[in-house]
Amino acid sequence: MRPRWPRRVFAQVLLVHLLIITGVTGLATGLFLAPLGAQLNDQAERRALAIAQTTAAQPGLARDLLTSRPAAGGPVQAGAERVRLATGASYVVVVDTRGIRYSHTTPSRIGRRVSTDPGQALGGREWTGVGEGTLGRSARGKVPLRDTGGAVVGAVSVGIAYDHVHALLVQAVPGILLYAGAALAAGALAALAVSRRLRKRTHGIELSEISALLEEREAILHGIREGVVALDRRGRVRLVNDEAQRLLGLGPDATGRPLDSVLPPGRTTDVLAGRVTGTDLLTVRDGRVLVANRMDTADGGTVATLRDRTELEHLRRELDGTRGLTDALRAQDHEHANRLHTLVGLLELGLHEQAAAFLAEVTGAHRATAEEVTERVHDPLVGALLVGKSAVAAERGVALRVSPATSLPDRVVDPRDLVTVLGNLVDNALDAAGATRPPEEKTSGREAFVEVELRAVGSTVVVRISDNGPGVPPGAGELVFADGWSTKEPPPHRRRGLGLSLVRRLAERYGGSAHAGEREGGGAVFTVVLPEALRSLEGVNR
Repeated sequence: MRPRWPRRVFAQVLLVHLLIITGVTGLATGLFLAPLGAQLNDQAERRALAIAQTTAAQPGLARDLLTSRPAAGGPVQAGAERVRLATGASYVVVVDTRGIRYSHTTPSRIGRRVSTDPGQALGGREWTGVGEGTLGRSARGKVPLRDTGGAVVGAVSVGIAYDHVHALLVQAVPGILLYAGAALAAGALAALAVSRRLRKRTHGIELSEISALLEEREAILHGIREGVVALDRRGRVRLVNDEAQRLLGLGPDATGRPLDSVLPPGRTTDVLAGRVTGTDLLTVRDGRVLVANRMDTADGGTVATLRDRTELEHLRRELDGTRGLTDALRAQDHEHANRLHTLVGLLELGLHEQAAAFLAEVTGAHRATAEEVTERVHDPLVGALLVGKSAVAAERGVALRVSPATSLPDRVVDPRDLVTVLGNLVDNALDAAGATRPPEEKTSGREAFVEVELRAVGSTVVVRISDNGPGVPPGAGELVFADGWSTKEPPPHRRRGLGLSLVRRLAERYGGSAHAGEREGGGAVFTVVLPEALRSLEGVNR
C-alpha cells in the first residue's frame, strides 16, 4: 500500500527535512570516503618519498655503492635494512646505474635487476606512485643517489605496503559513520524544532489553506485602489501592485531593479526612497496629485502606499477658489454699491463735473491695480487671486501692495497650491492689518497695508507676505502654524487656526518650509518656500 503523505504543513516540513538530512548525510559520507583513499595513498607516497630522500642523504651510502659489490652481507644492504626496520617501510632497495639491486628485503634478490624501471630516478628526477612489484602492490617513492660531486650513481626506492593503506581506510570508516550519525541526529532535532515552530506560527493550517491565503492576498493587493510599492533594504523594488504601476507609470519589469533606475529624479522618487520624511506627503507625478506614506519593515525594507488625490484636490481647490471668488464679489458688490450711491448723489446735486472726475478716478485706480498685478505676476490664477483680494482689502480699509521685487513667470507646476498658500496668508494679513488694529491707530491716519512678494529662484517659488498689524505674539513663531491655534474668537459653526496649518503642511509636502517673523517697523512677515514649484525651461520649451 502506498504511504499517505501528511496534510499538515509542519508534518510535511518535518518529513521533508528528515529525508533531505538523511540523503545529504549519506552523500557527504560517500563524498568524504571517496577522496579519503586517494588522500591516504598520497600520504603513503609522500612518506615513501621522504624515507627514500633520507636514505639517499646518508653519508657514505654512495661511496659504499661504488666501492662494494651487491651482496646480502654488504654495507649497502645493512644500511638499507636499518632504515627499513626503523621506518616500518615494506622495502628499501638501492640500485646502481644499471638497475642492479644492492639491497632488498629478500636477500636472494640482491644482485638481480629490479622489476620496475628506475629510469626517472637514474635520470635525476624524483618519482612517486602506486604500483605492483615483487612484494605486491605498494605506494612507492624513488629518488636519485648522488656522490659528493653531485653525479647520479644510483637510485633509492622505498615502498609502503598497500594493505597497510587499506587498513587505515577501514579503520577510519567507523569514526566517520559515528560523526555522520551524530550529524544526522542533530539535523533531525533541528528539523523537529523548526517544524514545531512552524506549527505554532501557522496555527496548524494545511498547505492548501496557505496557498488560498496567498491567492487572496494577491487578489487584495492588486484589487485595491491604492498603490503599494515595497522596497528591500538596498532600495530595489520588491513589489509593485497594479495601481502603483498606473499611478507611477511603471512597467512590469520594474521588480528587482533599483528605484532610482525606474523613476526619474524628483520629489516622487525622494519620497518613496525615504529621503523626504513625514506622513501624508504630497507629490506630483505626471499631473497626478499623490499622497504617500511609508512604513519600515522588520527586514530593513520599506512599504510605501500611494493614494490618488487628484480629483479630491481639484474639488477642494475649486471650492477654495469659489469661496475666494464669492468673498471678492461680495466685497466688490459692496464697494460698487457705495460708489454708485456716491455717483447718484453727485448727479442729483447737479455736480456733473465732480461726478465725471470721481468715475474716472475709480475706474483708473481699479485698472492700475490690475495692470500692476499682471505686469509682475504672469500666472493667470495667481494674478486673478491678487486682483480679487485687492477688492476685499479695499473694503476693509487696507492697501494691498505688490512688492517691486515680485516676479512670477507662467511656469507654475500647480497654480492651485500656490493659490491656497497665497490666499490663506493674505487673508490672515488682512485680518491682522485691518480689524485687529487698535482704535488709536485707526484714527491716527496711519495706513494699514499688506505687501505681497512672489519671487522665482530657479524652480523654487518664495512667497513673502508682510503687514503692519500687531505682529506675531512673542514666542509664538512656531505655535501659529499649529492646527487649531488662533488669537481670534472662532465664528459660530466654523473652526479657526486651520489656514496657517494648511500652509505649512503644503510647504512641507513640497519639501519646503514656512516661517513667521517680525517685520522691521512693526507687524509680521510670513515666508513660505516651495521647491520644485516651477517647471524647468526645458520642460516649457518642449
